Amino acid sequence: MKRLMFILFVLGFHLLKTNASQDIYQTVRGQVFDKLTQTPLIGANVFIPGTDPIIGTITDTDGNFVISQVPIGRVSITATYVGYNSQTFSNIILNSGKELILKFDLDERVVKGEEITIKASRSDKSGTGNSLAAVSSRYFTIEESMRYAGARNDISRMAANYAGVSTPNDAKNDIVIRGNSPTGLLWRLDGIEIPNPNHFGFLGSTGGPVSMLNNNVLMNSVFMTAAFPAEYSNAFSGVFDLKMRNGNASKNEFLGQLGFNGFEGGAEGPLPFGKNSSYLVNYRYSTLGLMHDLGVNFGTGVAVPEYQDLTFKINVPTAKAGKFSITGLGGKSYINFNNSGIDSTELTQDLYTQNQDIVNTNSLGAIILNHTYALSEKGYTNFTLSANTSYNEGIVDSLSVTDRSPFPWVRNYLRESNYIARFSVSQKLSTQHFVKLGAEYKIIELNLLDTMYNAPLGRFITVLDEKANTGQFSSFVEWQYKVNDNITLNTGLNYQLFTLNNTSSLEPRANISWTLDDYSSLSFGYGLHSKTYPIQVYLARVHKPDDSYDQPNMDLKLQKSHHFVLGYNRNINKNWRLKAESYYQDVFNVAVDKNPSSFSLVNYNFNNSVIPDTLKDGGIARNMGIELTLERFLSDGYYFLFTGSLYDSKYKGSDNKWYSTAFNGGYVVNLLTGKDIKISKSGASKAKWLTADLKVTVAGGQRYTPIDRELSLLNKQTEYIDNLAFTKKFADYFRMDLRVAYRIDGKRISQETGIEIQNLSNHKNPYYSYYNPMVGDLQTVYQIGIYPMMQYRIVF
Repeated sequence: MKRLMFILFVLGFHLLKTNASQDIYQTVRGQVFDKLTQTPLIGANVFIPGTDPIIGTITDTDGNFVISQVPIGRVSITATYVGYNSQTFSNIILNSGKELILKFDLDERVVKGEEITIKASRSDKSGTGNSLAAVSSRYFTIEESMRYAGARNDISRMAANYAGVSTPNDAKNDIVIRGNSPTGLLWRLDGIEIPNPNHFGFLGSTGGPVSMLNNNVLMNSVFMTAAFPAEYSNAFSGVFDLKMRNGNASKNEFLGQLGFNGFEGGAEGPLPFGKNSSYLVNYRYSTLGLMHDLGVNFGTGVAVPEYQDLTFKINVPTAKAGKFSITGLGGKSYINFNNSGIDSTELTQDLYTQNQDIVNTNSLGAIILNHTYALSEKGYTNFTLSANTSYNEGIVDSLSVTDRSPFPWVRNYLRESNYIARFSVSQKLSTQHFVKLGAEYKIIELNLLDTMYNAPLGRFITVLDEKANTGQFSSFVEWQYKVNDNITLNTGLNYQLFTLNNTSSLEPRANISWTLDDYSSLSFGYGLHSKTYPIQVYLARVHKPDDSYDQPNMDLKLQKSHHFVLGYNRNINKNWRLKAESYYQDVFNVAVDKNPSSFSLVNYNFNNSVIPDTLKDGGIARNMGIELTLERFLSDGYYFLFTGSLYDSKYKGSDNKWYSTAFNGGYVVNLLTGKDIKISKSGASKAKWLTADLKVTVAGGQRYTPIDRELSLLNKQTEYIDNLAFTKKFADYFRMDLRVAYRIDGKRISQETGIEIQNLSNHKNPYYSYYNPMVGDLQTVYQIGIYPMMQYRIVF
């Protein structure tokens, strides 16, 4: 391993030395489009502000631009066009190893004329990112997931820094949005829904320890936390609307990276299928898995996480037939917790269970075929076909309290495949009116087997055994009305149908933004949203004495919620922004226990939650809170981000009592800051930068239900006090992460070496308590302690 690292470093620095030059430049290229119609804007000005003489160009007949001989470092690029608001990408890293490729989406003004001063809009996070969303929407850059301390190159962990979001588990990237279960999140890639894109993710969940979505192949995308526009169906708490970038259609470029997430290599470049055709591909193999293959064995406790993933995109634009693209995502993972091999005297209290042997295998494959066709300069159609399949295999053995010998407990083999067709039409009727409508149908193919060993009977009992097909249909219409250049109204209607039990929902959506002056704006949003439960909830079996069974949950309705959001945004100056939002979410049609109890599926995905045999509709919940964001956009090598959330999340079970939800921490505060320092002298043969980033998080402690100690000791298992559900809280959560990186740019190659120390203070954050039969008493499990990680990256 040391030899491999040495070879990589020697090779990289040798190439830097042989290609050294006094002047280091790079190329910036891209396209400029109308934001709503995606029509190329011919003759748009694209330039680097502040340069003298000005460095810039104009777009060609396809909206393309190329700016050569741009000095490397942090650059800002602006695009302007007559009758449109300008757009600026600010302080983006331009390195020597890779050309910078940008896509500008300019917003057309209502009032036109040479006397009108065009307002500039920053692309770096001040906008919503979706032209039909005015509230609770964040446009994020991929650089944030690469740079933010604690993000691990993972967009989910990056999103945990935003107001209204928390991560209850250091070991997984589940995200809790405004007190909702992580299962309420919708993942979309290139305009289509995808299953849980995380390694070791379970069917019906939305997170996992390691993301399959490699940020090296993603482009700037959108994250929404409430009242999303009508085009989004089957989402309850949030939406990740991700875009995979196109490869460089002008030259071949390569990437190599070694770090916590794995060994990876990437390539991109032109294809011989016509003008501007390109490919993009990236492969990754787990670092610990490769070390294990080489005979170096260490991992998570007694387990070594092994995983690999592949992402790719092929983009083929044509002159007359429109633009075609193929996006692919695939991954597989395996881990074996052989805890029976641990001596009982060596047991520790960490995140990973030591009372069971667990073998877990997961895989995901998704392919997306997309076609976009321009109807005219004012409209276009989009047609997408997608197929995906996800597989979970779990083998769990309980361990004997006396000699730790394993005996069978759970066996599950779960596969879900989805086949999706989606069509939409977008049309700008005038500078004031824009409409978008579409429909989607998803065929769901199931092959599910879940069994549990029954000791008295001496055999496995089938909990779930289904080979069946079902489906979901959704349609939407959206209308944007620009009253003037200061007031924009977005309205829409979404309809969805779940064919398993023919449950449907008709959902109005609306939001309005009002620009008060050049510095501040108000916004309001409303939406009715619904979501299905994980499929295994509907299909669960309840066995009868004669070995027949019922499926009492088949007729559960969609869980629904009304979202209300009020927001205020103020640009203090060109670098500082203040944003505040208040919200109320009224949740209803929640599945609860048929018998009186505190159980509710609003807490789904929480540790130690056991779903009752029979559920019914009728549960309610409510989430409310206020959020504050104070942000300094990266400028002069320095950025600052403060986010604070105060919230309350309550629910009512079938016992008709109000409880805090499992995710009701009460507050979350994040503080992030970072600085770039150029340490090479002007005119040096190599440009060198030192980067430091710091993150501090303080949050309300994890909720938990008190354990009945005496009953647990008697029954030799964890027994909770049901009528005190989530009434207790652990100590407040605290974590500090530090990242330091060193980057060298030669003439054609850029290298970066970094180290990140997570939980720098080694603070012991409690996660949950349980009865441990190995020690005969209650124990508390703690989250990850101090955790150093290194990363090396080369781009050429």
